[in-house]
Amino acid sequence: MSETFPHLTPGVLFVLGLIVAGLAGATIFVRLKERGRAGEPSELRLRIRTWWWMVGVLVAALLISRTAMIVLLAFVSFLALKEYFTIAETRRADRAVLFWAYLAIPVQYLFVGIAWYGMFIIFVPVYMFLVLPAVMVLNGETRGFLRAAGSIHWGLMTTVFAVSHAAYLLAVPPPGDANGAGLLVTLLILTEVNDVAQYVFGKRFGHRKIVPNVSPNKTWAGFLGGVGTTAVLSVVLCLALTPVELPIALLIGVLLGIAGFVGDLTVSAVKRDLDLKDTGSILPGHGGILDRIDSLTFTAPLFFHIVRYFYY
Repeated sequence: MSETFPHLTPGVLFVLGLIVAGLAGATIFVRLKERGRAGEPSELRLRIRTWWWMVGVLVAALLISRTAMIVLLAFVSFLALKEYFTIAETRRADRAVLFWAYLAIPVQYLFVGIAWYGMFIIFVPVYMFLVLPAVMVLNGETRGFLRAAGSIHWGLMTTVFAVSHAAYLLAVPPPGDANGAGLLVTLLILTEVNDVAQYVFGKRFGHRKIVPNVSPNKTWAGFLGGVGTTAVLSVVLCLALTPVELPIALLIGVLLGIAGFVGDLTVSAVKRDLDLKDTGSILPGHGGILDRIDSLTFTAPLFFHIVRYFYY
């Protein structure tokens, strides 16, 4: 099987199969539980249905090639940035600025595709940081300049630069090394399991809230349960799918559990500021793209730099 997909290890193919099997089991369980119930599909059924779409697209891209996966993540960045600009306050005078912000997406992911690390790591933080305000100044509009400049660049850093670190995991290993897909799959699973574990532990055992003014559902039980679950799973996945060894795998699990929690809270703070429940409605049962990748915007850069520092 791995000869058919030389860019994927047998371990990655096995884990992808487990994910599909798990979704199938969840689908059957929910249908049996809600059998005979009339009306609109429940939120849980909508969530699972959306997970099928997300996992299906992800698995298909991974099976096709590394390039297909990079293009998919670039498209995710585009949807997330578009969603962000929809909910964030932008000025009429900044339409040309938004064009340059969108143009940064293919350029950033081109650097990922050709594995040009030097430009990948500074293009958005440095060059777009200089280009965007330059375009804004040429528009001649000064009212709201500081707020607009900070808001646009923050959106670009979050939805494009941070997420592109997940894509660059496919380029970190030496050419021909199949570890890239294993690293990416490990990151995505750990990030999503952390979210689920925090929700489950918080729902079951949560009483003491951490920051109720930002997210009233975040509790210490959920936070600690998520970090602990992610740490244990990190050891299993890192040893099975990546070159990461036990001590670093444990460290990664703890740090990703914390980072995912903070990433979720950060987007929650944005929604509170804008008086929104969700950032969008493109993913039924989940909300918007930013609602789904909020944790990834923090976990992807952290995971990438830990792996790159210790192993490549």
